[in-house]
Amino acid sequence: MSHFLLIEARFYRDLSDELARGAIAELERRGATYDRIAVPGVLEIPGALSMALIAAEEGNISSYDGFVLLGCVIRGETSHYDIVAVESARAVMDLVSAYGLALGNGVLTVENGDQAWARAGVEGKNKGAAAAAAACEMAELRERWGLA
Repeated sequence: MSHFLLIEARFYRDLSDELARGAIAELERRGATYDRIAVPGVLEIPGALSMALIAAEEGNISSYDGFVLLGCVIRGETSHYDIVAVESARAVMDLVSAYGLALGNGVLTVENGDQAWARAGVEGKNKGAAAAAAACEMAELRERWGLA
């Protein structure tokens, strides 16, 4: 049975809850277990992911088979959107590449709230479930290649 860490950016709490609802349902459907942590926003996700990896290396926590990242960045009036979207994704991909992580990225980058809800909604595109499915499939790949 695989065990995952869900890292949720809680800046848009209602969207995070909906993304988590989809992700948790998918993990449970696949028989996986999970821990769930919250961070203030999307920029904090890579830091939390890095902390989890370090804590597991040091034996302070059990290691995870994979990770599911959830959150939303909605374009506003300033360039802050670009910084948050690009820099958080870059930092996550750096960790994924360096550690060979099994990861599902459910961080939405959208123009407005309507687009966010269309993607987060479990009756819509259900990107939380898609992120959890991706993490599970990547964890299976790690195991097949003897990396788990």
